[in-house]
Amino acid sequence: MNLKRLLTLLCVAFITLTAAAEVPDNDKIFAAINDSNSEYYYPNLMMRYKSGEPLTDEQYHHLYYGYAYQAGYRPLNDNPGMTKVQNIMARIAIDTPSVVDIDQLIAACTEAMEYDPFSPKLLNIMAYAYGTAGDSAREKVYADHLAAILRTIAASGTGEKEKEPMHIIFFSHGVDFIAAKGWNQRKGKIISRTVEFIPFEAPKNKLKGYFFDYSRIYWNKPDDYTFKRERTWQFNNLKPREYK
Repeated sequence: MNLKRLLTLLCVAFITLTAAAEVPDNDKIFAAINDSNSEYYYPNLMMRYKSGEPLTDEQYHHLYYGYAYQAGYRPLNDNPGMTKVQNIMARIAIDTPSVVDIDQLIAACTEAMEYDPFSPKLLNIMAYAYGTAGDSAREKVYADHLAAILRTIAASGTGEKEKEPMHIIFFSHGVDFIAAKGWNQRKGKIISRTVEFIPFEAPKNKLKGYFFDYSRIYWNKPDDYTFKRERTWQFNNLKPREYK
């Protein structure tokens, strides 16, 4: 799959953003994902997600926001796999990568997704990698996951007002959400204890940017944590981009 095909996937993902608005109800999500008799029981949902089984938007909703209650959710920790992904993407020829490059990229993405299984950037790259390898079935799985996670975030709030933010579980997901639209953004601004505003490089239909609720990220913040982070990815050319 070449770069043109990859961008088509992103466009399709946003064409299908039709889920009804659903602000995450933390108590209901927690109860549902811990009920072994529920269709949202988390171990079963995650197993289905990883195997590529079809899921409903409600199931994706519980998967995404339910991840904040899992032992592996450490959004402030370093992700070694992501560093490997960035290094590989920085050196390969996007349109003509070698088989070895693609194999290494899939392995690095798989490692990174153990930390961040719903990363739009990683889902996007996995669709690219499997498509390039000629595995159309796995390409579709990751493209469908990408579209569903973007729908889930979009359905959590309008993002147009501080009191109507979209809810994210990693800082990078807000940047990825905007980048997946093909829009450029400027450095995000923390405007409250729970909300970040990410301005667009240029207004879109008079909208200057999106508000994102990041509160889940600090639920388990280590006492000695110092706030700093890279602001992360440029989807269109698949190259890492730092915001300072």
